[in-house]
Amino acid sequence: MKIAVVHGPNLRLLGRREPHVYGASTLGEIDEALEALAEELGLELEIFQSNHEGAILDFLAEVSSRAQGVLINPGGLTHTSVSLRDALVGVGLPVVEVHLSNPVAREEFRHRSYVSGVAVATVAGLGKNSYLFGLRGLAAHLANLNT
Repeated sequence: MKIAVVHGPNLRLLGRREPHVYGASTLGEIDEALEALAEELGLELEIFQSNHEGAILDFLAEVSSRAQGVLINPGGLTHTSVSLRDALVGVGLPVVEVHLSNPVAREEFRHRSYVSGVAVATVAGLGKNSYLFGLRGLAAHLANLNT
């Protein structure tokens, strides 16, 4: 089973960008932890990061023919992108949204997510563990669909 992992804008800066908010883990460290967990769960990951919304939309359309689910941290696109929401609906795959911080505990403009309404779950506020719990949850959801 293949899972598409999507990291949105500015996540390449993790580890040095506001570590008091996002933690000290780099994106590479998060990806390594995800790969280790995926191996444990018998999953294959296809990981993608871009600062460009259109590139993310293109990736989702392309990967939808070979993946069974999407684990996404949309970054700032969470609060701004109807196009991303529509792409996630359009690919027709189960989606789990993850955030390192808890957007609802932050500035008011971060309280609205265009992604949450089309995701099967959202995991937020647990740092790197948000990704790991999100991957476990997505794997369990997909297993339940197949029983």
